[in-house]
Order: sequence, then C-alpha cells, then structure tokens
Amino acid sequence: MEHYLSLAVKAAFSENIVLAYFLGMCSFLAISKKIETAFGLGLAVIFVLSITAPVNWAIYQYLLQPGALAWAGFPELDLSYLEFITFIAVIAAMVQVVEMVVDKYSPALYTSLGIFLPLIAVNCAILGTSLFMVEREYAFGETVVFGISSGFGFFLAITALAAIRQKLRYSNIPHALRGLGIAMLMTGLMAIVFMSFSGIQL
Repeated sequence: MEHYLSLAVKAAFSENIVLAYFLGMCSFLAISKKIETAFGLGLAVIFVLSITAPVNWAIYQYLLQPGALAWAGFPELDLSYLEFITFIAVIAAMVQVVEMVVDKYSPALYTSLGIFLPLIAVNCAILGTSLFMVEREYAFGETVVFGISSGFGFFLAITALAAIRQKLRYSNIPHALRGLGIAMLMTGLMAIVFMSFSGIQL
C-alpha cells in the first residue's frame, strides 16, 4: 500500500507530468487563462489518463512487447515498434468519447475549450504517461495509480496556474512580462514548489 501511495505522490507532485517534464505545455499555458476552462480540461485529462494508461498497458503486455503473442503461437514476434501509433489510436478514441460527453452535457465548457479538447489526442503529456509506463515496466496496479495520479497532477497544476493568472490581472506587472512571460515565470516557480515534495519519505 505504501508503494502505491508513494507512486501517487511522486506522479502528482515531485514528478508532475507538466512541471517536472514540461510535457503538454501548449494546452497548459493556453487554457490556464480562466479557472472554469482549466478545471474542465483538468477533469478531461484525468478521465483520459485513467482509461488510456491501463488500456495501453494491456495492449503492450499482451500484443506488442517481444514474446507477447506466445499465446497465439508466435513467441518470437516483436510488435513493439507499433507502440506509438497504437497508443495514439487508443488516446484518440478516448478523447473522442470525452468530446462527445462534454458537448452533450456542458456545451458552454465545450465551446470554451475549443480546439484544445480534441488536441488532447496529441497532447504529449497523455502519450508520455503511456510511454513512461512502458519504460519503467510498471505492473497493472502501478499503471492504474500512475495514470490517475498523473492526471490529478495535471489538474492541480493547470487549476493553480489559472487561479494565479486570474489574480495577476489586478497586479501591476511590468509591460514586458505581461501575458506569456509572467505565465512562464509562474510555471517555473510552481515547478520548484512541486519539486519540494521529492523530499517526503512515505
């Protein structure tokens, strides 16, 4: 149990997919202008990662990795070179489901997210989670925890940045730093704060 808790804390904080690896920065910076849209995108990312990480784990373990097709009589077949296109296909399918659900039940949020909702399909943070899962050789339980926690970490980061940027509208920021400049500075400071969790021993 402690192992899974440690993995969850690391994935959400000290090894945050956005603030530690800077993956998915395009949507992170573009959508974090308003708390409502940042909140909605964060929830969408949690949902997509919670499903795609375990599904991609199963596909890799039972179809793609070397020797995975031994059960089908092909013990020496290696389809691992297909992992990128396969993972992206699974992610695209899940994003399509999210897009249809958001469009049906929250048209205002769907309009606010705009092009960035379907772009989750090619968000490097989503793909990076599945690739980390393979690289680190996680078991199924570890993959589930890692996927959910990575999504939660993205949710925390983008919501926090949106709240900070909303407060900064009423601050006297030097002209040269307004907009993307101050957002990048805040992202760097948030990354330092999140990295402080790396000293916690569970």
